[in-house]
Amino acid sequence: MSSIKKVAGWGGLAAVAVVVAGAIASWQPEIAPRDEKESHVFSQQQIAHGKMLADLGDCAVCHTRPGGVRNTGGLAMEIPFGTIYSTNITPDNETGIGKWSYAAFERAMRHGVDREGHYLYPAFPYTAFTRTSDEDLQALYAYLMSQPAVNYQPPVTALSFPFNIRQGIVTWNWLFLTPGAMKADPAQSAEWNRGAYLTEGLGHCSACHSPRNLMFGEKGGAAHLTGGVAEDWTAPSLTGSSLAPLAWKREDLLSFMRTGYSANHGVAAGPMAPVIEEGLSRLPEQDLQAIATYLRSYHPAEPKVAQARRLNQWAELHTEPLTTEGARIFSGACMACHAQEKGAQMAGVRPSLALNTNLYADTPDNAIRVILDGIQQPANVNLGYMPAFRHNLNDRQIAELLNYLRHSYAGKAPWPDLQAQVSRLRAQTAEK
Repeated sequence: MSSIKKVAGWGGLAAVAVVVAGAIASWQPEIAPRDEKESHVFSQQQIAHGKMLADLGDCAVCHTRPGGVRNTGGLAMEIPFGTIYSTNITPDNETGIGKWSYAAFERAMRHGVDREGHYLYPAFPYTAFTRTSDEDLQALYAYLMSQPAVNYQPPVTALSFPFNIRQGIVTWNWLFLTPGAMKADPAQSAEWNRGAYLTEGLGHCSACHSPRNLMFGEKGGAAHLTGGVAEDWTAPSLTGSSLAPLAWKREDLLSFMRTGYSANHGVAAGPMAPVIEEGLSRLPEQDLQAIATYLRSYHPAEPKVAQARRLNQWAELHTEPLTTEGARIFSGACMACHAQEKGAQMAGVRPSLALNTNLYADTPDNAIRVILDGIQQPANVNLGYMPAFRHNLNDRQIAELLNYLRHSYAGKAPWPDLQAQVSRLRAQTAEK
């Protein structure tokens, strides 16, 4: 027994040693606050460049709550372990980043640690931001520190144990963070490298469009950019594995990034719409061209053999008569905007349902959410709006409508247990 006790004792000491070592390894010092009397000197060119970078990084999209002042934080991000609230990134000394020196800002962007030495949750995509060059980080800092300071204290992030212990993030960082600016690939063109830098750095496209493992780290390798989840929406694959009936050609990518709409694919909805409106659509044309070049490199040289005209004609030939409930609901609620006949559309664009990726998807979540809540905030006003049917159609009617659309326009079998999935998403997205 004494030997067992000795082993247990040594095991206990070893456990304590591991905890102490982990605490020491995770400790980060506070960076002294910037002297309030110190004035910043930034050039207008640097500030303008920083604004473009802020647009690329979707800073305002995440750091502005509904109805709130730009960049003052408070946006609630629900995760399985609680709610994360975005922070105030205006240069307010009390509630924002006014006391942050550039060194503190750089540490947050490259290492995910704030000025006081607290680890930031990876909901802030520093694993992508770390790839930004020193020059661009300095320009981004210049822009943020040149904006109006707004005093607003967002709610405190509240996560359940053990996720509320921020020091534990050091282990996650060891596994999933590779700090440092991105290096160019000499085997690729200058345009491809520029696109890779924008996409994988501040653009952080993979944060939504790559799948996650059990520890919520992004999967790399062949899984990179093959689709993920963003705010409970399915973020589709950006590679050749896309389920879209038509390949994403360069022209389609450019049109979608500029306007939020591609005639061969549809309209940006859900969390993608503000990314277009606040970010991609504001980038210089040469940067959009570079991103398109980079993303196209994830697609086969020979695209899928399909034509929009052929798919639309197939849908017209296989449209069910008004003898089914789904067809009748479509006739009454959807046909005015989505009918294929010329002149039938109302204001805005008229996306082809036969080309809509959501109807070809393995899961119906995106299609359900669009029917429930419509598109109230399009990427630009010229696209028009789609009304919500949450209060007009019950769960069974939405299921009938969606399975009608999936069969008639995509030629796919019905989604299983669709009504139950509609009920789940209706409750999950209920207006608060």
